[in-house]
Amino acid sequence: MATTSELDRVSMVVLRYMRGPVFVLIAVYAIGITGMALIPGRDVDGNVIYMNLFHSFYFFTSTATTTGFGEIPIEFSDEQRLWTILCVYMGVIAWLYAIGSILRLVQNPHFLLALREHRFAGRVRRIQHPFFIICGFGDTGSLLARGLSDHWLRGVIIDTDPERIKALALRDYRVDMPGLCADPTVPKHLLDAGVVMPNCKGVVILTVDDEINDRIAVMARLLNPDIHILCRSTSKRHIEHLRSLGRVTIINPFEIFAQLLSMAITAPRLHNLNSSLVHNPHVRLGKPVDIPTGDWIICGYGRMGKWLYRHFVMNGIKPVIIDPEASEIEGAARIINRHADRESLIEAGLSHAAGVVAGTDNDHVNLSILMCVKSLKPDAFTIVRQNQHEHQIAFDATNANLILQSSLTTARRVLKHLISPQVEKFIDYLREQGEDICEQFVLRLQDMIGDKPPHLWHNVINDDEAAALNAYLHNGNSLTLEQLTRDPHNLETTIACIPLTIRRNGQCLMLPSAGEPIMAGDDILFCGSQQGEVMLSASMNNVYTLDYLISGRDKARGYLFRWLEKRHQPVSSQT
Repeated sequence: MATTSELDRVSMVVLRYMRGPVFVLIAVYAIGITGMALIPGRDVDGNVIYMNLFHSFYFFTSTATTTGFGEIPIEFSDEQRLWTILCVYMGVIAWLYAIGSILRLVQNPHFLLALREHRFAGRVRRIQHPFFIICGFGDTGSLLARGLSDHWLRGVIIDTDPERIKALALRDYRVDMPGLCADPTVPKHLLDAGVVMPNCKGVVILTVDDEINDRIAVMARLLNPDIHILCRSTSKRHIEHLRSLGRVTIINPFEIFAQLLSMAITAPRLHNLNSSLVHNPHVRLGKPVDIPTGDWIICGYGRMGKWLYRHFVMNGIKPVIIDPEASEIEGAARIINRHADRESLIEAGLSHAAGVVAGTDNDHVNLSILMCVKSLKPDAFTIVRQNQHEHQIAFDATNANLILQSSLTTARRVLKHLISPQVEKFIDYLREQGEDICEQFVLRLQDMIGDKPPHLWHNVINDDEAAALNAYLHNGNSLTLEQLTRDPHNLETTIACIPLTIRRNGQCLMLPSAGEPIMAGDDILFCGSQQGEVMLSASMNNVYTLDYLISGRDKARGYLFRWLEKRHQPVSSQT
């Protein structure tokens, strides 16, 4: 329905703007051809003759375009030549009018908008692989699109800013990512983006306005009751409403960062592993950050400050709050109702404080706070909030211990949900097992991949992702994880990958053993190197490689070599 509507819209715009020129051309051609057919001429013998309609149409067409091929079928009479002169002027004027209308049409914004929407809908319809709809192409949407591209996943992007959509066309993504400058709260645009298509796996809503995010989520749920929605929201009112929609994953970057900070305090090794899994460039695997638990100062009691304060208190820390608008806060050591500057930091006790949080919604203010802290107490632990991605270079120069970039935190969490939804369950499992189990896993992972950042991927045992293995299992055979992860180049070693989880029949098996049998339909989450993913994919999809891993013997390939192998097999003795 949406496709026909867009095509009709383009056609209607064309017909509306070209209706007048088309009628003028038809009228001029009709008058000219009729006149040429009715005006008599004379042949060489002086007999009166008339041009037929075909000759009239041919001659008028050549003269109307100022081409002119001469007088046919015989020389014209003076009356015919006079009419030809009139036809030339009528045809030229009519064509100039028509061409001018065409030029105005291709510059008309309504026509261009309809044409863009029609082309966008066509590109989306041609997508055969799974894709996600991204509503909002700001800092967060751009980072998410890059992450999807790195994992060969497609995104369909809608944003109201034309400059952002223009920038999308300049990105060197690995896969095609159609973009449309439109309002994503309008149902038609969501339909054009493929929200009801079976290969649309989710709608990611990342605009900076919680109210708009709420509207988009409602529209997406009404259009597709089964679609998975991931929505950024920091408002308590909107979060409660979003939860009522069902199957909505809410992303609150400030809550996420506060949870990560709490994890860094209580479980530093687990925090280090989690940060490494999302490719945090400031974190190295096996080197957890050591957050001091003394006195803290929070500069700015906004959305981020409130979440950080709540988790500080949960861990037995009562920070001092510096904010000109903060009121009485239960559990706070002290509140200073002034802007964070040199004097207020000294008054808050920076000299004996363990750390400072610069958490206002202004990047320049946060950078100024960091500079004051570094000048007064260079060894203080610093946590800073970065609001705009374009200020990344300046924040890197501050050498802050932890940087909260809202857009990056949101993009990483969304990417984790889209690509490896089992990671959160795995992290929760390690939290329950304790730091010792986490350290053992990290050491095992380091022995396998070294200093490289860990790479996550998952494989579903089906015909699309593991054709050879799935066929092998459906034939009644069995295979273990140990056999599957053997290195084809050396069967005594394994590929650089560790199975983290197996999702099977709604259940999730954590850190499965090497002897765990693989079953058809298993969704296995792996962690290792990118080379390990390539080799494992080859093992699961190549019949000969899989057979070599199981039997240890390289089977002959091709009809000729299989015939030769069969011919030279020893014949068993018969009794």
